[in-house]
Amino acid sequence: MIGLSLAWELRKRGVSVLVVEKGEPGCEASRAAGGMLAWCDPHLPEPVRALARLSVGCYAEFVREIEEASGLDVDLRRFGTIVVAEGPPAAFADECRILGSDELERLEPAFRPASTNLQLWPEWSVDPRRLMDALIGACQARGVEIVTECAVTGVTVAGGRAVGIRTAGNGFSGGIVVNCAGAWAGQIDCGLEPSPSPTRPVKGQMLAVTVECELLRHVVRSPEVYLIPRSDGHIVIGATVEEAGFDKETQPAAIERLRQAAIHLVPKLAEAHVRETWAGLRPGTPDNLPILGETSLPGYFVASGHFRDGILLAPGTAKIMDKILQGEKVEEGFAALSPNRFVVGATVAR
Repeated sequence: MIGLSLAWELRKRGVSVLVVEKGEPGCEASRAAGGMLAWCDPHLPEPVRALARLSVGCYAEFVREIEEASGLDVDLRRFGTIVVAEGPPAAFADECRILGSDELERLEPAFRPASTNLQLWPEWSVDPRRLMDALIGACQARGVEIVTECAVTGVTVAGGRAVGIRTAGNGFSGGIVVNCAGAWAGQIDCGLEPSPSPTRPVKGQMLAVTVECELLRHVVRSPEVYLIPRSDGHIVIGATVEEAGFDKETQPAAIERLRQAAIHLVPKLAEAHVRETWAGLRPGTPDNLPILGETSLPGYFVASGHFRDGILLAPGTAKIMDKILQGEKVEEGFAALSPNRFVVGATVAR
């Protein structure tokens, strides 16, 4: 999602873009994601919140563009999110408000939370799988070249700058290299020590259930579980947060805990059929912030480490990275996301 969003943004101003993918585009964390555009979350660190605000501000236009270019619908839903809250509404989002029992009954009659501390947040959601299909189609329609089943092993360096990438085959040359490899970003050798892209996999298990009638319109989020309705009649339920390396196996006990937590909020889900279970690997970082910007190796950039918010942050990341790639100044707050925060006095391997 991050790499293709940047490719789309670059192509809009005529840049020649090659995307090199170790498998198939979007088949890792992007397709495993829930698709909540959770920009109101008060737990977001300030640099991430600023990036989220930027993303939300351009999301509708981003979706319109890729739907138009691809001819595909991404199921962008704007009903909002009902939150079983642990504190007051987010102070930075004026639209967040307390939700009374009468209004809850009118909005979501099947929702039966034990808590009365409920809030309505003006967040949207999107189907990441449909979004990825549309984004791939849009990029290809506009001339982005995509090479699949080709793992990048390292960055080619000549004359003290990045001049391409190494693969198991012959590799590719290019004037600029951007590492958007998610949880695998840290495995790409660029000759810098320590790595400017120290990402790690953070596992999330999820399931989807099929419902016979519309049980929910809003996204529902509690400390234990979230529920995301889709327009095609199923509900996504997630998600665990596990430090389990690159393991993507699902465990029946974990899936059942999520299902029971969802039933506790919406009792009628006990009758729902489990449609699918899966696990994805989010790209975490040591300080829980994304990594955006140029490294100390000229010509080599990183856009990774978005953890649980890659779908939300992708359009904003593309805008910021496009500015950085053009050598333009970005807002001061985004300096906290620079990959150089991990590399002090780094030397470049020739």
